[in-house]
Amino acid sequence: MSLWRWILLLVIVAALAAFGWHWVAVDPGYVLVRIRGWRVETSLLAAVVILLVAWAALVAAWRLLRWPFGALSRRHRRLSRKRLGEGLIALMEGRHGDAERDLNRASRLGTLRGVALLASAEAASRRGEHGRGLEILAEASQAAPQAARILRARMLRRDGKAAEAVALLAPDADKAALPPGGWRELALSALAVGDTRRALAALDPLQKSGALGMRGYTTLEARVLTAAINAAPDGAALNTLWSQLPKTQRRANAAVDAYARRAAGFGLVLPAMDELESALRREWSPELVEAYGVLAGGDLAARLGRAESWLSDHPNDATLLLAAGRICVRSGLWGKARQYLERSLALEPGSGAWEALGDTHAGQGDAAQAQRCYRNALAMARGETVQVTHSATAGVIDTSAIAIEERDEHGVPRLRR
Repeated sequence: MSLWRWILLLVIVAALAAFGWHWVAVDPGYVLVRIRGWRVETSLLAAVVILLVAWAALVAAWRLLRWPFGALSRRHRRLSRKRLGEGLIALMEGRHGDAERDLNRASRLGTLRGVALLASAEAASRRGEHGRGLEILAEASQAAPQAARILRARMLRRDGKAAEAVALLAPDADKAALPPGGWRELALSALAVGDTRRALAALDPLQKSGALGMRGYTTLEARVLTAAINAAPDGAALNTLWSQLPKTQRRANAAVDAYARRAAGFGLVLPAMDELESALRREWSPELVEAYGVLAGGDLAARLGRAESWLSDHPNDATLLLAAGRICVRSGLWGKARQYLERSLALEPGSGAWEALGDTHAGQGDAAQAQRCYRNALAMARGETVQVTHSATAGVIDTSAIAIEERDEHGVPRLRR
């Protein structure tokens, strides 16, 4: 397709040249130049060509005259770019001393001064020389003031001076003039000093910018929401905060988990259960299922019934089995608790299941087996080898009883033959 475009363009140029030449040939024009007895006569077209050639010759002569004088500056630019590249590579490889040296040399070129000094300050900070890094940033602020301010806040936060970082970024934040990196640093620094209000305020511009990506933003949002919810001093403040959060943030699993645990701690068990159940209806989440089984209080019989109804759809979910077992333990249903917990251990061994199984044996009066289960829970928490000595967990667990439900294309369960 591009070949035909070039052919069409050449045809158009040739046609224009033909018509133009015909137009000039009819009346080529007349130019007379007379100066100090000299007299030059020519056509208009020739005069234009002569002027263009003369201009090109003057430009070429000027560049030739400048070339010797520009050789040193060209070499300086070439070396500075090379040192900048080598310095950035050294910074990524962890050779911070080499990086700082090369980047400081590269900063001698005006066009590279800002980026080179910023990277040099980062290298100094990673070496633990925060004072040196702040001195370099003072120079970098002349070339890139906003970037230098953000990097200074990051270095202050790393040095344990998060309050100073918040104070540094707060004026631009109040004017909504921070770039994405500044909002991120403000959120992290505010979390470090417990200023959850500023951390929450930084989430909205970060989400709109999309600079962190979905995973990065979700992780930061979870940290901020969890910290803000855990900082609520009482149930009234918690409910006020929860009602003021945007709907999208109230649907985040980390926020629902934190709210449910905090609300249950203030005795608001029913609102906590409602939020957990609503979230689990929207999307199945092992983290929320675990919270559902851990929270104390409430109508245990109703919670156990809900958990057992979920088991019909998730029969092989170890977390749900653990949650059901914990509810049974609190209800004193030792036989059912043991059944759920042993099945959970057969699917996915964990310290929580061993601890709950220990509570079950303790409730049944079997102190020896309870101690073994507690030891296994501690061993798993430490990453050590679990010593299974009880027959119920060593050989009687029937993993074939762990049903694998089959459904047809309409979602209807198939009956086993």
